[in-house]
This record gives sequence, structure tokens and C-alpha cells, in this order.
Amino acid sequence: MLKKCALCGKGELKGKTVTRKGQYKAKGGTGSKISRWTMRKFLPNLQSMTILIGGRSKKVYVCAKCIKKGAFKKA
Repeated sequence: MLKKCALCGKGELKGKTVTRKGQYKAKGGTGSKISRWTMRKFLPNLQSMTILIGGRSKKVYVCAKCIKKGAFKKA
């Protein structure tokens, strides 16, 4: 099961980690160059909680932002 917030649908985002090489211009070099990049995931702060959905209790993932808002009822 893919982890997503049951209330707002927040999930993972994809991005890159960039590896740079070369001496910076301020230090007398020709500037930094990107040598390679790899894909990575940015994961949200999801917590497993038991909440009421449609009058029934269900164990789902809820993001920290929705927990702070109080956008649900605990079971």
C-alpha cells in the first residue's frame, strides 16, 4: 500500500540529489559543475492513526499538518 494522507492526499514527491565538482570561482577555480544526479524521494511526516471515517473506525495514515488542524475525530 502506498503511504498517503487519508484526509488531504499528501504523498511522496520525487526530486534529485546533485553532486557537484570543481573549485569555486571565489577560490580561484573555474566554477562548480554538476557531475551527476540521482533520483530521491521526499517523504511527508505521516503518522498511523485510528480515526472515524463514515461512522466507522479505520486505521489510516494522517500527515502532521492534518493532525495539527484537528481535521478528524479519533476513534
